[in-house]
Order: sequence, then structure tokens, then C-alpha cells
Amino acid sequence: MTVSTATVEVVRLTAADLADCRHQLGVLLTDAVDDGASIGFLAPLDAAEAAHWWLQFAPEVEAGRRLVWAARDGAGRTVGTVGLVLEGKANGRHRAEVVKLMVHRDARGRGLARRLLDTAERAAADADATLLLLDTRTGSAAERLYDSAGWTRYGLVPDFAADPDGTLSPATFFYKSLT
Repeated sequence: MTVSTATVEVVRLTAADLADCRHQLGVLLTDAVDDGASIGFLAPLDAAEAAHWWLQFAPEVEAGRRLVWAARDGAGRTVGTVGLVLEGKANGRHRAEVVKLMVHRDARGRGLARRLLDTAERAAADADATLLLLDTRTGSAAERLYDSAGWTRYGLVPDFAADPDGTLSPATFFYKSLT
């Protein structure tokens, strides 16, 4: 199924929304892992486990420490997501971390990842964060996205995380100043 990004709506999720759409988010997460994304899981990822994984963030979402957006196509299917974790430490409240940017394979190549990234960046600025951080697998499409979106590489760590097949891969770390 091909997805037109013109019909995609990006919405911020509440804790209740997170629970309500956990199954669709689980499908998205499973799709990313099945496609080889190094996002913290090994393949095969059980759909029920993937859906349940999202529930752990409900307290952080409720407290406003983690912001999560879902991109929904015209049929209401979740085809993308991104998260933003706001730093709670007193000496770090100026920074935030972009986490779990995912776009379903059916919706890739149409600018949705950039749109989700822009959403997280705007929300960080609205929350008075002036420094954003993230990491991604070296050599991935995500790495090219962050390069093209004006993020700055600040390091590469070999064997940082296992890909879904268990192979250790390097990660590239990025930051972006919002000032």
C-alpha cells in the first residue's frame, strides 16, 4: 500500500492515545525491525511485545517529560512516529533527545521522516531546549537524513548496538543547536 504524505496528519499523543494506538505503533516498530533498523530490538520481534513496549512510556508522556507524535495516513493507519525526551536534570534542561524516529516502509521516500524530525525540533524549541541530541546506525538512511537536516556529527562509536540480526554495528552521534 502506497501512502501519500499529503494525506498524512502528524498528531501529538497523550498517555491515553499511546495506550489506544499501541497496536498500530507495534506494527510500525515490527516493520522497522523487520527492515533491519537498529532501534533496540532483535528480530524476530513479536507483535504483542512490540505493542506492549509502548506502554512503558505512558507515565513520562503524562508528565510531559517525553513527547510522542504519530503520523497517520488518510485511513487512520499509523505510518510514522518520533519521540522527544526532555532532560529533567537541573543542569541539562536546555537539551533534549530525539528518539525512535520511524517511518513504515510503505510511506518512505516522501519526506515524512523530515516532517517528523521538524515536528520534534519545533517542539524542543517551544520547550526552551536549545540543544538536541540523537544517535543512529552509521551508514543508515537516517544518518543521511540528519546530515541533510543540518545536524552536526560529534562522534562515532564502534560496535555500539546490535542490528536486528545480532550483528554489532557502529553508531554516529549528532547534535543540533537551536539557538
